[in-house]
Amino acid sequence: MAFTRATGKHRAPSRLTRKSARVAGIAALATAGVIGGTASPALAADETRTVGDTGLTQAVAIDGTLAEQIAAQAKAQEQQAEAVAKAKAVAQAKARAKAEAERKAAARAAEAREAEARAARAAERERLTSFHLPVAGSYVTTGYRSGGSLWSSGSHSGVDFRAASGSPVVAVGAGTVVEAGWGGAYGNNIVLRMADGTYTQYGHLSSVGVSVGQSVTSGQRIGFSGSTGNSTGPHLHFEARTTAEYGSDMDPVAYLRAHGVNV
Repeated sequence: MAFTRATGKHRAPSRLTRKSARVAGIAALATAGVIGGTASPALAADETRTVGDTGLTQAVAIDGTLAEQIAAQAKAQEQQAEAVAKAKAVAQAKARAKAEAERKAAARAAEAREAEARAARAAERERLTSFHLPVAGSYVTTGYRSGGSLWSSGSHSGVDFRAASGSPVVAVGAGTVVEAGWGGAYGNNIVLRMADGTYTQYGHLSSVGVSVGQSVTSGQRIGFSGSTGNSTGPHLHFEARTTAEYGSDMDPVAYLRAHGVNV
């Protein structure tokens, strides 16, 4: 018995059915060897898409921009690192220069201090070893070996320096006190043993400011002038001797001049 389709308009196959049928047909042709290594124009046209359709142009553009940004960022970081390294090198160079300048300044200051210390020591040695007038700014009023009845020996065993009563009397040089006190005709007197082994005497003092055994420096005050003992008025009697005893006198002016004193 034969079946018949109902009369009326037949329904067209759906798009899915048509596409499935086409794919099935293409597969059948491929199996039969009709379609070779190259796809049919219809298939190629169906499967081939433009670059714009796939979005590759946009992707390539985005990738290129990102690479440029990364490269620019890397370059900026490299430049920044170079700037930091340069600044660090400059800072280190400045620090070294400053340290060197400070070292040189300290060395110059140390040299200056040492020079000042040497000068001070030299001045002190000069002060200790140099000789002075026994009365500052004074002069001789009665010379050595002057004759007359004023002296028991008939002549002056020293020199007299002008000195108002109470004028400071100093040691003409460094020495040690071997006599200090009353000395008969010399009144209050002091005898020093000098550093060079000679002796000096200071007579007619109003007061004595040192004691036996005491060390004195050149220019140190040892007493005050006066008119004690066998004296006709305030002055300082000064003698230079080879020993501490009376009678061993030598020319006081020549003695002082030999030690650099302007008399």
